[in-house]
Amino acid sequence: MGNTLYCTAFSGVKVVANGSLQHVVITVKDALNDRDLTQLLIFDDSTGKPIDVDLRGNTDDVLQRLEDQLGDSAGTEENHQPARRVGRPKLGVVSGEVTLLPRHWEWLKSQPGGASVTLRKLIDEARHAGEQQSTIRASQEAAYTFMTAVAGDFHQYEEALRALYAGDLDRFYHFIDDWAPDIRNHVKKLAAHAFPEENL
Repeated sequence: MGNTLYCTAFSGVKVVANGSLQHVVITVKDALNDRDLTQLLIFDDSTGKPIDVDLRGNTDDVLQRLEDQLGDSAGTEENHQPARRVGRPKLGVVSGEVTLLPRHWEWLKSQPGGASVTLRKLIDEARHAGEQQSTIRASQEAAYTFMTAVAGDFHQYEEALRALYAGDLDRFYHFIDDWAPDIRNHVKKLAAHAFPEENL
């Protein structure tokens, strides 16, 4: 599969459809009348952001406009690989310039495998250490964006946001417990990676 855009459509506080954007469009066009469609909100499942979809006309019209607007990202996309270069790039090696102080070079040269191997290891370790924090931030932002759009006037909304950013899973779930079930469940889905592992 390519960059399929997954989303969830809400009519009021109820989920009407979820899945790929095309699937959601086809489902809501079949299920809702024109008046209800004007109240519909569609959210990107990866970011929590609303997606602006022009639902006027028949289903084919809507799908055609989406294709024109989003290209293949609304559905599937073939992976177009860049042309391979001859020689070492087969290994994914890219040359570049690194400026270090003499003491850094001395230390790197003394490591097993030499400077290049040691630098690659250090970078991989740093990337791995940062991955969880990046995942947490992205999940927090998705939940926050969706909550702000649909739940800003819900009971204990601000308390729930504070618990979300404090990484307090139990308090977060407590504050959203009496929200409309579909809203609450979607918030939980978006916030699934928003808490440090030790809280899960």
